[in-house]
Amino acid sequence: WLDRLLACKLPKPGRAGLAPMLGHDGRLKGDLTVFNWGGGSYWLMGSYYLREFHMRWFESHAAEGVTVGDLSDTMSGFLLTGPNARKILERTTHQDVSGAALPFMACGTFDIGMVQARVARLSISGELSFEISCPVTMHATLRETLLAAGEDLGLAEIGYYALNALRLEKSFGIWSREFTQGYTPGQTGLDRFIAFGKSDFIGREAALKQRKAGGGQSLVTLEIDALDADASGFEPVWHQGRRVGFVTSGGYGYTVGKSLALALLDRDFAGEGTALSVHVVGEERPAHVVAASPYDPLGKAMRQ
Repeated sequence: WLDRLLACKLPKPGRAGLAPMLGHDGRLKGDLTVFNWGGGSYWLMGSYYLREFHMRWFESHAAEGVTVGDLSDTMSGFLLTGPNARKILERTTHQDVSGAALPFMACGTFDIGMVQARVARLSISGELSFEISCPVTMHATLRETLLAAGEDLGLAEIGYYALNALRLEKSFGIWSREFTQGYTPGQTGLDRFIAFGKSDFIGREAALKQRKAGGGQSLVTLEIDALDADASGFEPVWHQGRRVGFVTSGGYGYTVGKSLALALLDRDFAGEGTALSVHVVGEERPAHVVAASPYDPLGKAMRQ
C-alpha cells in the first residue's frame, strides 16, 4: 500500500528516505520523509499544517489491513544540529550514536536521558544533525536534557530565520515555497528521489510523460547583489527586460556571506552563470545563477 502511495523506493528497516508523493496528474501532493522503524511500522513526516489534507488523501486510498493514524499532537521533538551535535547527544545516552552505528539517513529508538525517543540522522540545516522525537508529555524534559548536555559547548536554541538561512545555503526547498500542489517533480528537482523503475505508484504515468516532455521551469539558486534587504519570495526575475521566473524563497546566507534566493526559472535561463536581475523591495538588483548548495556542495558536514 505504502509503496504505491509514495513515488520513492521504500527504505529498509532502520532507515529513512525522502518521499515525494504525487497526485494522479503527476503533480506534488507532498514532500514527505518516510521512516521504517521495522516490524511493519512506518512514519510519514511532513508539514504540520497539511496533516488534515494528507490524512484525507491517505483515507481516500485506504486498503484492507492498513492502519493510518495522526501522531502530530502526541509526538514532538527537536532538531539537534551543528558540529558538536554528536558530542552533545553522546552525553545523554548509553547507546552508540557514532557515524558507524547511526549513519546519515538512519533511524532508531534511543534513551536520551530519561526519555525514550525516536532519533533520525536527517538534516535540513546542512550540518551534522539528529531529529529527536518523543511523546509530548516528555518534550520539556527532553529540552532540558539537551540544553544541559550542551551548555558548556554553547548550545543555543534557534528559530525559523536561522534555519531558513541555513537551508538556503544548501538549496533545500520547503513546502509552500519551492514545493506546492501546482508544481511537478521535474520543476522542483524532486524527480531525483522518484523510483521510476517501480512498476506502479500513483502518478507514475503522468510523471513519466512530464519527464519525457522536458521544458518548463527549473528550480535554481541565485546569488543577488543586494543592498540592505534580501529577496523573500515571489519577486520577479528578469533577463534583459523579460520576466523569466520568480523567487520562491530568499534570505541572507551568514556562512557564505551572500544574499541568496531559490527561484523557478524558464529552463533556457537556468544555466549556471546566467546573468539576471531581481526586484528586491521594488529595486532591481543584479543576480546570477550559481551551482546548488553554495555551502558544502558535497554534503560532507551532514554525512560525518
